[in-house]
Amino acid sequence: MQITQINRKEAGIFSEQHVRIVHKQKDMEKYVQRLFSKDMFVHQMEAKRFEFTPEKRSILVKALKNQYASITENRPDVDRLLAPNTFTVTTGHQLTLIAGPMYFVVKILEVIKLANELKEIHPDSDFVPVFWMASEDHDFEEIQSTNIFNRGMSVDYDERGPVGRFSTVKLEEFKAEVLDFFGEDKRSEIEPLLNAYSGSNLADATRNLVHHLFGDQGLFIVDGDDSDLKQQFAPIIKEELKSGGSELAVQKTNESLEADGFKIQVHARPINLFYIEQGFRERIKRTESGFEAGDKSWSESELMDLVEKEATRFSPNALLRPVYQETVLPNLAYIGGAGEISYWLQLKGVFDLYKVIYPLVQVRNSVLWIDKTSLKRMDKINMHWTKVFSDVDVLKKEYVQEHSSDELDFSHLDELTSNLIKEMEARTVSVDSNMKQFAESEAKRLEKQVDGLKSKLIKASKGKHDQAMKSIEVIKDRLFPNGGLQERSANFLTFCADGAIQSRLIELYEALDPFSENLIVLMESDSTK
Repeated sequence: MQITQINRKEAGIFSEQHVRIVHKQKDMEKYVQRLFSKDMFVHQMEAKRFEFTPEKRSILVKALKNQYASITENRPDVDRLLAPNTFTVTTGHQLTLIAGPMYFVVKILEVIKLANELKEIHPDSDFVPVFWMASEDHDFEEIQSTNIFNRGMSVDYDERGPVGRFSTVKLEEFKAEVLDFFGEDKRSEIEPLLNAYSGSNLADATRNLVHHLFGDQGLFIVDGDDSDLKQQFAPIIKEELKSGGSELAVQKTNESLEADGFKIQVHARPINLFYIEQGFRERIKRTESGFEAGDKSWSESELMDLVEKEATRFSPNALLRPVYQETVLPNLAYIGGAGEISYWLQLKGVFDLYKVIYPLVQVRNSVLWIDKTSLKRMDKINMHWTKVFSDVDVLKKEYVQEHSSDELDFSHLDELTSNLIKEMEARTVSVDSNMKQFAESEAKRLEKQVDGLKSKLIKASKGKHDQAMKSIEVIKDRLFPNGGLQERSANFLTFCADGAIQSRLIELYEALDPFSENLIVLMESDSTK
């Protein structure tokens, strides 16, 4: 495996805001507590050690022991979190089908590697990598479909409400289809993975799957849909219901962000909470007489009493979830996608409002995996790997021009055309100076005719290189499905055609660099063509 890196801006495939928050962190300075760097972890550790009390640690340990009760192999030593010098570094994601697109795996491996590197830098402290399951979301697309070996696969759920509470019955047929991708001699790691992907609900299944993949690397998996953790968050739930102060805080920050040229990722609401039950998740709204969510309603005293007794019925939305997460974890840093970090920039005022320490935030590594098949195709058409970032039409045109015979060398034709135009204009003006505009118009018509001729010649030459044109299309579609990065659509199993999951995870882990700003490129051979 060959590993290299390329500046994200030079790759030309990331949005302007993505590049900005990665390569121009100074632009974010007033929207965060501290900029992400190795040096800043010392200050973050000091602040979090003071804020995260022994009582909070005990509640977290109790919750995790309950969540891990059904796991028997490689169960993490959650008592580590009782020590005042133990901290977490966290990433999170919605539930997905069988570990979803590749970046789902990238996120998790990156926090594992970050925790290990921090331990080397600060040997007297302990660092736990955490995967936060956003099991209370109701984004069905995230759990309904995935893409394995360029084949779209889906599971049809007829349930509603928090997706983590969905039944796993519908997964069985899907898992059988996945197994069919792999021959009998390639199932030694695939079958145990699919067997692990089970449980009483989707949250359990996802925890079991992620634990199967990363449990031996010290990963802690946290499900926010937890009564003990929610009870710790209850004071903020009450305050949000009473004052709705987070909306004003976010709006104020949004005005500043927009003035600084940032695009707003999400918008705050008067109350940034949902009410959830089995099969039910509705936004809480204030009414003249109290509150409502869907067809349910309460007076203020009734709802406050419900928070006190059953805080688990209240679920933070995307803007308030980070505050919940940082309330219940001794967390130092959050690693997420550019879209996630964009909305974290909106939240410093909310953290201040609820007196929660804002973590270090960092855009996750982005990975392009160039497989052996793609590299072989590149070799055949003498295409250097850096060319894959170019537009497909540009690649085709360049190939034709480079590999066609001399008749497509238009330099002499261009020279003749230029000289002819100069002569035409000079002769015309010498006869009648009032005909200058006419001469320029005729010159443009001539240039257009010559350009048309060149285009037809290029098109005719393309026909001679039909196989190369198809190879270029296949390479681009394989590495950038539908014009986007493969990591956002291709399931990680796509890169495990031989069934060797663990070796691929090791290769990916070795390639990742939590403190790098660049796009990481993995190539499955030594070829660089």
